[in-house]
Amino acid sequence: MTPFASDLRKGDRRPDRIRTGVPLALLLPALLGLAFLLLPLAALLIRAPWHSLPEQLTSPEVWQALRLSLICATSATALSLVVGVPLAWLLARTDFPGRGLVRALVTLPLVLPPVVGGVALLLALGRNGVVGQWLDSWFGITLPFTTTGVVLAETFVAMPFLVISVEGTLRAADPRYEEAATTLGASRFTAFRRVTLPLIAPGIAAGAVLAWARALGEFGATITFAGNFPGRTQTMPLAVYLALQNDPEAAIALSLVLLAVSIAVLAGLRDRWMTAS
Repeated sequence: MTPFASDLRKGDRRPDRIRTGVPLALLLPALLGLAFLLLPLAALLIRAPWHSLPEQLTSPEVWQALRLSLICATSATALSLVVGVPLAWLLARTDFPGRGLVRALVTLPLVLPPVVGGVALLLALGRNGVVGQWLDSWFGITLPFTTTGVVLAETFVAMPFLVISVEGTLRAADPRYEEAATTLGASRFTAFRRVTLPLIAPGIAAGAVLAWARALGEFGATITFAGNFPGRTQTMPLAVYLALQNDPEAAIALSLVLLAVSIAVLAGLRDRWMTAS
């Protein structure tokens, strides 16, 4: 019996894990990369104005930006759920011409520079945009530089995270449960609502959390499409950018809030991301 087979018979469930020493040629670059990622975060904590942090975080401007950020990020996540879950189901459960192209277009905002996304939103939904001009002339609806514009900008950059997560969960779920439900007389929508949704609920939750965190931290598309107006479109990232020019300590305090939110998101998704530990 080979040593590999012997390990398996002894109950070793992780034969792919290397048990020898780490080569120095790999260890040094790995440590350098780790230091590069951790050093800016450590500097943020070291230079944080801990003595004035409560005063910074309780200022009306901070609470105004935080409140707007939470409202807009939650609204963007809700909008992403309404249209993103059906889109993920379409990509995972149906076969139609051009599905690969549609999937590529859905994931495009992940790699598209956010400022470019904001420009694209202006050209589409601005007062002179492809669709925006009709919204303005027919219904008197103006989207740029409004709170609604913030929600749309955040939805544009955040929804792909939800779609990818839900589509992956749908592909992993056994479609025979849906087929059994339709065989018993349920409609496709009833089978989706009563059978599929409970099965993929963890994937939807993980995708929603990722989308919410991405929406909360959105900057480029928001400032391009919605501007930076306190109380109306100034979210936390925009407040950090503005405070950095006038009050660096306030910018650091706001950054700590966003850092804490990011850590909380990662902690909440730990069981989903780090199952190999």
